[in-house]
Amino acid sequence: MAPDAPTTPAAASHAGAVDTSPVPFIDLITQRQRIWPQVLARWERLTANAQFILGPEVAELERQLAEAAGTRHALAVASGTDALLMPLMAKGVGPGDAVLCPSFTFAATPEVVARLGATPVFVDVRAEDFNIDPAGIEPALVAARTAGLRPVAIMPVDLFGQAADYGAVNRLAQQHGLWVLADAAQSFGARVDNRAVGSLAEVTATSFYPAKSLGAWGDGGALFTDDEALYQVLKSIRVHGEGTDRYDNVRLGITGRLDALQASVLIEKLAIFPEEIEARNAVAARYSALLAGHVAVPRLHPGNTSVWAQYTVILPAGTDRGAVQARMKAAGVPSMIYYPKPNHLQAPYAAAPQQPGGLPVTIDLAARVLSLPMHPYLTEAQQQRVADSLIQALDA
Repeated sequence: MAPDAPTTPAAASHAGAVDTSPVPFIDLITQRQRIWPQVLARWERLTANAQFILGPEVAELERQLAEAAGTRHALAVASGTDALLMPLMAKGVGPGDAVLCPSFTFAATPEVVARLGATPVFVDVRAEDFNIDPAGIEPALVAARTAGLRPVAIMPVDLFGQAADYGAVNRLAQQHGLWVLADAAQSFGARVDNRAVGSLAEVTATSFYPAKSLGAWGDGGALFTDDEALYQVLKSIRVHGEGTDRYDNVRLGITGRLDALQASVLIEKLAIFPEEIEARNAVAARYSALLAGHVAVPRLHPGNTSVWAQYTVILPAGTDRGAVQARMKAAGVPSMIYYPKPNHLQAPYAAAPQQPGGLPVTIDLAARVLSLPMHPYLTEAQQQRVADSLIQALDA
């Protein structure tokens, strides 16, 4: 899952003047101006009815999310982390169990595994798409079993907006009796061979953190599945493990509900989401044209689309990344590093198993990746500034 990202208002330009104002890394202000009248109208109805917990807005959002994902069910929840945690709870994951996942991701991915007493087992990623390398799954299973663990699931992460190789992951999961939880916190809205993210694994989790491609104005998340029995258990877990009513508790649960205010925002954002995805792809294509030959630009696999949650390049080997960032910042261009320290090097996971031979691609990417401003409202002039500043910083 991705961390907090800075937001700044879109800068105003003046005809004939050189624009030296900061380029917004993520522009939520322009988007807010587009949808504010519709959101306000929904909030006025909502506050008049005073149905703040669940209610018709959440049900409407869930119907629209399921339709967009092409799944039988969508369940709106309080955060992307809850969305990852709840399927593990539903499946009874706990001590002695192992869940395979990449180390090159935000901390929420292994965190939910460890929180239940299970053990994350780290798999390397592919440099071309930043996603879990299917070739590392079977060696990681051997490492897990050697450590006395029982592998139960694989949790791929769709990093930066493109889905992982679910064809290969699902085949390996089936061969080894595992289930797949897709961490699609950054990829909702993307497709693989015209199948939507949400329908590519047994259960999929996404996040509506404000910096996501589809973000709320606070925390939020969702789960997607076609499994009726699993959906009913997830619904129960969302509200303290309720059974026939809220005072009949049949299992351990959490307070995992999405509130109606956030659902209202997301409904209006969904209305413009296809247009924003198209704009994001135009921004990504322009960046790639401007930067090819200077850095390694991200690539899409055949049949894949991306929502470009981040536009992340790989700097040349030996580059002083900190100096590059400083020069870009001085030119009014922000950048971010996702992720500077892989999870297998973090204190909570120091003893966690990993595939034999270590995670060399993960280590290399963590030292060389750089994420550039990315949102649907970037102008061509702003992108030219970003590209020029990066190229000049590399040549300095």
